Amino acid sequence: MSEPGGERRAVLFADVCDSTAMYEAMGDAKALALINRLLKLLDKQVNANGGITVKNLGDGIVCQFGEADAAFRAACDMQAAAAKLGAEAKPALRLKVGYTYGPVVLKDRDVFGDTVNVCARLVALANPSQVLTTLQSVEALSPGLRGRCRELYATRVRGRTGQLKVCEVLWRADPDVTKVDADEPTAPGAARSWVLKLTIGGDSFVVRDDAVLRIGRDASNEVVVATEHASRLHARVFSREDHFVIADQSSNGTFLMVDGSTREVRLRRSEAVLGERGWIGLGKSTSKHGDHVVRYRLERAT
Repeated sequence: MSEPGGERRAVLFADVCDSTAMYEAMGDAKALALINRLLKLLDKQVNANGGITVKNLGDGIVCQFGEADAAFRAACDMQAAAAKLGAEAKPALRLKVGYTYGPVVLKDRDVFGDTVNVCARLVALANPSQVLTTLQSVEALSPGLRGRCRELYATRVRGRTGQLKVCEVLWRADPDVTKVDADEPTAPGAARSWVLKLTIGGDSFVVRDDAVLRIGRDASNEVVVATEHASRLHARVFSREDHFVIADQSSNGTFLMVDGSTREVRLRRSEAVLGERGWIGLGKSTSKHGDHVVRYRLERAT
């Protein structure tokens, strides 16, 4: 066993998305067989990148690597394998991955410590087909790989002081990323080719790359929301570094549900990058449909 802080390792969590829906739609036997095929492919990618599979957790795995670069490459290879295997699955077979690099405690082939806890938080935050890591982990990468990461938002982790800066790994091969930049609104550079359209109560508002849109109860806001759950100035929406961002400034928090995700994020005086489409809840969860929910989506600039 190593002493606390004596080993620096990369820890990676990979989890199958919406496995319950797969079991219901495909039947237990077929769904289990497909998921087991994926887990074997993931284990193969771990080994190919010099890592060790620590354990299986339900429909996912925990693994560790000696270097941040190895975890980065394994995460990309895992997503590529999942995309290929799950292309024909109904419902879609998708994977979410989180990895971190830092000090760990090693005992009986298992890993423990803050680095592991942060990794568990990242995989919980990740959307389907997404790889999340931390800014600290990105800084541990070789220069060529750092350019394939982008900073998203800051969040808090239970038991930690201060905020954690979350980054996304652009895991697809470089030619694909370049194509997405030109054609898809979720890629870097989207804010310059696309506008963000917000809709609430039958009214629509557009945010361009040179504007800031304020949302709240007060009449001075560009978007006035007449609900007791919203603060006078609840949130701001604006563009930054080719992305559209929402910044919470409220008392009750801002709830963000990205289309295609199964997990809602609550912002408390923090920011998040908005994806292609989704819902924003002002002071209450987006699941409680009402006059506090804003629908957003990216549209081509005219």
